[in-house]
Amino acid sequence: MRHGKKFNHLGRNTGHRKALLSNMAASLILHKRINTTLAKAKALKVYVEPLITKSKTDSTHSRRQVFSYLQNKDAVVQLFRDVATKVASRPGGYTRIIKTGNRLGDNAEMCLIELVDYNEIYNGGKAEKAAAKPTRRSRAKKAAPVAEGETAVSDEAKPKAKKATPKKKKAEGDDKAE
Repeated sequence: MRHGKKFNHLGRNTGHRKALLSNMAASLILHKRINTTLAKAKALKVYVEPLITKSKTDSTHSRRQVFSYLQNKDAVVQLFRDVATKVASRPGGYTRIIKTGNRLGDNAEMCLIELVDYNEIYNGGKAEKAAAKPTRRSRAKKAAPVAEGETAVSDEAKPKAKKATPKKKKAEGDDKAE
């Protein structure tokens, strides 16, 4: 029975688990993506996303709170300087888990966990843009405003350029028949 089991203990005691998650979170922040097992990645996601949310408010108090979890000055600096500015508009969901198959030695399910805003493959190397929602109906094209002294000419009234069509070569026998 799993009464009161709130999180995965990862087969470790409390101190070892906290150190593991702290080191993995610091590595994720510094390297933007890491390879690990699926169970560790799911535990890391729960651990690191509140820290990224805290980093949105750059104050001494929030820096100290985040440092108490990460225990790595470089990771804290990078989190508040680079990562927080990039995820400022995102309301949550800062990490992505991509399954990569099973490990050869023990058949453990492996995955790649990464920070969403740092993946150039998924967002095409561009910042995410809110695209306008396409309508189901077609809209009539508006005519361009006509300047004074000019007359508006519709597309149908304009002369169309003829396409150059290749002439067919007559067969040798056709010349003699005519």
